Amino acid sequence: MTDLYQTQRAMRALRRAAIQRGVVAILDVGTSKIACLVLRFDGYESQADSEGVGPMAGQSTFRVIGAATTRSRGVRFGEIAVMNETERAIRTAVQAAQKMANVRVDHVIACFSGAEPRSYGLAGEWELQDSVVTEQDVARVLAACDVPPLGDGREVLHAQPVNFALDHRTGLGDPRGQMGNRLACDMHLLSVDQSVIQNLLYCINRCDLELAGIASSAYVAGIASLVEDEQELGAACIDMGGGSTGISIFMKKHMIYADAVRMGGDHVTSDISKGLQVPMAVAERIKTKHGGVHATGMDDRDMIEMGGDSGDWEKDRRQVSRTELIGIMRPRVEEILEEVRSRLDAAGFDTLPSQQIVLTGGTSQIPGLDGLASRILGSRVRMGRPLRVQGLPQAASGAAFSSAVGLCLFAAHPQDEWWDFDIPTERYPARSLKRALRWFKDNW
Repeated sequence: MTDLYQTQRAMRALRRAAIQRGVVAILDVGTSKIACLVLRFDGYESQADSEGVGPMAGQSTFRVIGAATTRSRGVRFGEIAVMNETERAIRTAVQAAQKMANVRVDHVIACFSGAEPRSYGLAGEWELQDSVVTEQDVARVLAACDVPPLGDGREVLHAQPVNFALDHRTGLGDPRGQMGNRLACDMHLLSVDQSVIQNLLYCINRCDLELAGIASSAYVAGIASLVEDEQELGAACIDMGGGSTGISIFMKKHMIYADAVRMGGDHVTSDISKGLQVPMAVAERIKTKHGGVHATGMDDRDMIEMGGDSGDWEKDRRQVSRTELIGIMRPRVEEILEEVRSRLDAAGFDTLPSQQIVLTGGTSQIPGLDGLASRILGSRVRMGRPLRVQGLPQAASGAAFSSAVGLCLFAAHPQDEWWDFDIPTERYPARSLKRALRWFKDNW
C-alpha cells in the first residue's frame, strides 16, 4: 500500500504541473464509448490554495477546448479485456480531441467503472500535542485510521476524510487552526481490483500519455449530476452505463459509499439480439430508436422494421411489434434496478434523512425508465444531466457524459485525499503488527 500512496502523490504532483502548464485531457474509459475532453486552465492555483480540506481544495477555472468520443473496444464490465483494442480506441479519441483543440496533450486524468469496488468507513483519533490543530495533526489523525485487511490484489482508489470532530464538536470540514485537545476523523475508503488499475495505467502509458489522476466513474458521475443541496442533504447517484451500473451515495458534500452492479445497457442490447435473432449493431439501433419499458395498447399496432443485411429477403423484411421489444427489454432493466435496490438497502440508504435518487448515464435515457425506477427504488427519483461546463459541446452535455463532466470538476477541484497530507512513512497504514505496537506506544 505504501507504493500506492507514493503513486497517488506522484499523480497529484503531475496534475498540478499539467494545470500550471494550462492543458490536461480527461478520459472516460467506458464499455460502450471512450470520451476524451481537452481542458484549458486559465486560473493557476497556488500551493497555498490547493491544500484546503474539503470539496473545493484547489480552485481553477477551465473551459473545454476539445471533445471527441469513439466506440469503445476491448472493454467489458467497465474493465479492459483486450489491451491493444482499447489502446487503439483511446488513441483515436485522444487524437481527435487534440486535433479539435489544436494542442498537444501529455497528461490525462481517467475514470473507469466496474473493478468490484468496496466501501469502508474508517475512524481515527489523535491527542493534540499543542492545543491548536496543525497540518501535521491532520496527517496524524488520518494515519491513525485503522485500515482493515483489503484482501489480495486490492488497491485503494479513494481515501477521503469526510468528517472531523474536535473534542465534543463534530461535523467540521477543516479543523486546522481550531483549539482543542482530541481530534477525531471519519474517512471513507474505496478499494478496487488492483489489476484493473494496472491495466488502465499500462494502456495509457502505451498511448504515450502520463496518468495525472484516476477516479471512480460512480464518484465523478455523482459530482456532475447531484445538485449542491442533494450532495449536502444526502442522495444516491445511479450511473447506468453500457457494461456496469455505478452507485454512489453522497452526504455533507462527500461520497460516503460506492458500489457497482455488473450489468448495464449492453446486457439489454444483448437480450434484444438473442430474442429477435439480429446482430448486436441492429439490436442497439432498435433499442435506441424504439426501446422502452412501458407498453400501452398503441404499442401492439406499432410495428418495427427489423432491417437486416443477411441476404435472406424474407428474414431481413421481418417486423416485430413494439410490445414484443418492450417485453424483452423490461425484465433486464427491472433486474438491474432490483440489484441496485438491494445494494442501497445493504448500505443503509433508507436511514439517511433524504432519500433522493438521481439516475444518469446513457442507459438512463430509455423512455419510461424513471417511472419504473421510482416504483422499484422509491418515490423520489429524478433524471440527472451533468452540470453545464464552459465550452462543452451540446453533443456532450447529455446524461451519457456525466462521468466525463464530473471528471473535469474532479480535475479542477480535487477533494482532499489521504495522499495530500505528509503522513509520516512509518505511520502510513500498513497491515503489520509493528504499526499496532507503535500506535500503542504513541497513545499510552
